[in-house]
Amino acid sequence: MKIVFTGGGTGGHIYPILAIIREMKKISPQTFYYIGPKTRFGLKELQKERVILKTITTGKLRRYKKISAIFQNIIDVVFKIPWGILSAVFALKSIEPDLILSKGGYGALPVIIANKLFKFPLFIHESDSIAGKTTNLAAKQAVAIFTSFDDTEIEGNFQNKIIVTGNPIRKELLFGNENEAKKIFNLSGEKPLILILGGSQGAEEINELVLAILPQLLEKFEIIHQCGEKNLDNTDLLYRTIVENKELDKYYHLYGFLNEEQIKHALAGAHLVVSRAGAAAIFEIAALGKPSILIPLLNSAQGHQAKNAYLYAKNGAAEVLEPENPTPHMLYSALIKIFSHPENLKEMEKAALKFSKPEAGERIAKYLVLAKG
Repeated sequence: MKIVFTGGGTGGHIYPILAIIREMKKISPQTFYYIGPKTRFGLKELQKERVILKTITTGKLRRYKKISAIFQNIIDVVFKIPWGILSAVFALKSIEPDLILSKGGYGALPVIIANKLFKFPLFIHESDSIAGKTTNLAAKQAVAIFTSFDDTEIEGNFQNKIIVTGNPIRKELLFGNENEAKKIFNLSGEKPLILILGGSQGAEEINELVLAILPQLLEKFEIIHQCGEKNLDNTDLLYRTIVENKELDKYYHLYGFLNEEQIKHALAGAHLVVSRAGAAAIFEIAALGKPSILIPLLNSAQGHQAKNAYLYAKNGAAEVLEPENPTPHMLYSALIKIFSHPENLKEMEKAALKFSKPEAGERIAKYLVLAKG
């Protein structure tokens, strides 16, 4: 069976694809293709899974009101998106897949539009609680729409197509080890460990919040901080300027990016995670049963990160900082409040595990194999 995966723009699109592919391999041999944008998030990992890559030009509509964004939008609409659609037509024609799975995002748009010409069976997975524009556009032609959240908002009446599965996570993340974390990150183990994740889009703001209170944090906590590759040098420089007490150095572990091996052990060792509120991050945190503080990305499409965060937090698994104006004091206060009451951590752990759906990738994989029969 030949299966085309499409989607992209962030790791939140690519990592669930990886999870589904790994589960499908356990069931039966398949030939996997990926049609989407060239991106540093995950393409190397797809190649490791022997996925055949067919990268295409893609464009997107930027929502922020800057002259540069308007100019880029014109270029994307007039040139990039049409060229991407044409490239997707040729790619689909050459592959003639048995089915397509879209993970949404601007990276999937050319394939969705091109498939109107071919009408190959199309399946969608929507990670977020508010469906993106690509999912809304594709919903009518979809055979089924897998969703992460129970109450995902999709334009139109497609309830008969919706199958709630959760967000596929890489099951390898479930097998981290606290002792390995101590070795990999040279942890002291003297203080509670906080893992700080900015996500592929929103690390900069979280970095600013953390750096503003870093001396106070390091007095009470040990920290693994993933700050984003492009922010690494600047964050390191600011850290060395801000933290004058060099005895605190051993409690701060700064990384631009954590690979799969590193992140699974970091999650295993962490007592709490501070993160953006993309669905991929939420479901990975939940599957490990980790208490969390979520800081939604303010400019996420349709405000989906805030909706994700509040849906997740309503059962007590997380604290949410308001996306409009999170402050360093809010973050510090939330951490102190949680760790001042150890019973809170236990309740958050239980709520996270109750919410989690670690079998999502397996469910989708089985559905796709059976759908082709």
